[in-house]
Amino acid sequence: MSQVRAGESVVLLHGLARTDRCFSKMESALVDAGYDVVNFGYPSRSNDIESLAAEVIPDALSQIEVGNTVHFVTHSMGGILIRQYLGEKRIENLGRVVMLGPPNKGSQVVDKLQNVPGFELVNGPAGMQLGTGELSIPSTLGAADFEVGIVAGTRSINLILSTMLPSPDDGKVSVENTKLEGMVDHIELPVAHPFLMTNKRVIEQVIHFLETGKFEKEQ
Repeated sequence: MSQVRAGESVVLLHGLARTDRCFSKMESALVDAGYDVVNFGYPSRSNDIESLAAEVIPDALSQIEVGNTVHFVTHSMGGILIRQYLGEKRIENLGRVVMLGPPNKGSQVVDKLQNVPGFELVNGPAGMQLGTGELSIPSTLGAADFEVGIVAGTRSINLILSTMLPSPDDGKVSVENTKLEGMVDHIELPVAHPFLMTNKRVIEQVIHFLETGKFEKEQ
């Protein structure tokens, strides 16, 4: 039987070109751990990062019971949305944030592919903003002033994209570029970018951070 954590909610935010289905396994584990969970799907390719953050975060928060502590677990661009939002507004009763494979300093993959025909069509306006250059939104958002832990993957299933990234990387983001000034903890796990949300060890680490404010380091 699952325990109940009265007054604690978790918002799950997927990344670019994904859906809420990718967080189904994480959602079930968090429910079993006693959290009230909002697994929020949104059209990630429909707009730029600023507009998405302004629309998505309030819509997700509207599903939280008033007075609850609100934690966030994000994958990839989902972490950039919460950074964008918190750079302009406050969230009452904000708890802890766990980011999985976030391009906190952008991704060199975008730098190299952004001018390739079809890239913007596939990835939308937000995808164009996830590089490391002058169009990069992540690089301009500043240090975290909230409690955040970051999980970085060190395995890749896309060896072509990995050639565009400093090693180690997860096939989409280098470990170095997941880091964020002000983070309270950071851990590397041998998982590829697309599987960070479903990996059993990652899910265990997410719950451990939400409960304790730190990751459980390997012995």
